[in-house]
Amino acid sequence: MAVDHAPPFSEIDHHGESQGLIIDILSELLKETHPNYKIKPVPCPFSRCVRMLAQGQVDVMGGLIKTNRREQTMAFVQPPYMVLSSSFVFYANKNSDIEVNNFDELTGKRIAVMRGAAYYKAFDEDKTLNRVPVNSEHVAFDLLLKGRVDLVLSVEETAEVAMRTLNQPFEQLKKVNYRHTNNIYGHMAFSQRFAKTKLAIKLQRTMIKLAKSGQLNKLVAPYQLPAIPPALISE
Repeated sequence: MAVDHAPPFSEIDHHGESQGLIIDILSELLKETHPNYKIKPVPCPFSRCVRMLAQGQVDVMGGLIKTNRREQTMAFVQPPYMVLSSSFVFYANKNSDIEVNNFDELTGKRIAVMRGAAYYKAFDEDKTLNRVPVNSEHVAFDLLLKGRVDLVLSVEETAEVAMRTLNQPFEQLKKVNYRHTNNIYGHMAFSQRFAKTKLAIKLQRTMIKLAKSGQLNKLVAPYQLPAIPPALISE
């Protein structure tokens, strides 16, 4: 399992040990299917984790937004376990005079983004924007506070939980007026090779079973995530 450092949802300590929601979920799935199997976390920066999954060097990763491009190289597990009615928000330094009221005003701004991440269609497909790829949101906000970027793009709900967890000075930031709001779904995904195995097929079926029983909601609740809407739970 590829695991990136994105507290509080996934964490890698100073000894290289990994923990977090996706490990909790996979552990529960294995308990129901093959309790003799062990999870081998592979710590990696987010972009490398995604690349390793796409290349079949790892079997599983969590916290991925489904895109057409990603569906060509990996298999997404249903239902999503991170279901947020939230916004993609642009954060600026509170002491700056930066204002963004519409999408066009992003032009010319230095925007820190997670390397390899997917956001929303208009942003992802605009090749004129000045993106500054970084390996973690922690680094992104540090660069913003140091004045080395103008904006950080992040999911509002998860970013603010993460900043509190990491004790970053959230009060030194401001949200610009422009934002993009929609439902955001974070999935577990399998490599294409692993997705064809009997174990992966059982894990997918068990994921639906956990969602229907309410057990999946119990697993995500400690991470301040909402329950999975019944409409997303299907065979």
